[in-house]
Amino acid sequence: MDLALIALTFGTIFVVELPDKTFLATLVLSTRFRPLYVWIGVGCAFALQVAIAVGLGKALSFLPTDVVRGGAAVLFLVGAFLLLREARSADADEADTEAEYAAKADAAGDRRTAWTALATSFLVLFAAEWGDLSQLLVLSFSAKYDDPLSVFIGALGGLLAVSGLAVLLGRWLLARIRLSTLHYVGAGMCLLLAAVTVYELL
Repeated sequence: MDLALIALTFGTIFVVELPDKTFLATLVLSTRFRPLYVWIGVGCAFALQVAIAVGLGKALSFLPTDVVRGGAAVLFLVGAFLLLREARSADADEADTEAEYAAKADAAGDRRTAWTALATSFLVLFAAEWGDLSQLLVLSFSAKYDDPLSVFIGALGGLLAVSGLAVLLGRWLLARIRLSTLHYVGAGMCLLLAAVTVYELL
């Protein structure tokens, strides 16, 4: 287990996920259901999605090293591009995103049961994470560093930390930090990782 890799993965996923729709989804769900059940439900969804991404990355790690590094650099650049593109409309789209996930939560039915809260939170976040930037980044970390356990721990830790913040302090954070700013920070992180990867490739 590599503590430096865990920290790198944790930090990257944390920064990239803060402005992501999954943060808003968790925030909205926690206003509809008991926050602890929401956090457990989304945590289970994250764990499964991270395991899938790490597994795919591990399979790709058997490719030649230069191919893996080149692919990782491309994914980091794609991540930076997506975050920069979404930054322009992130603040304006915030209300629409919250309304979308509020409708999904309201459609779940009885909010009193733990099972409803857990199942709804799991299903909403599991669906939202497919093809998400964080999943692609986890895949690239797993392929590049060939240390699936460290990547899994770091990525899941980052996702659980972000969802925990959404449940506990989500509204307070959104009142003080613009989503567009978080997008730009995440894009900067992806560009830095791409530059480091290209340097290693050369």
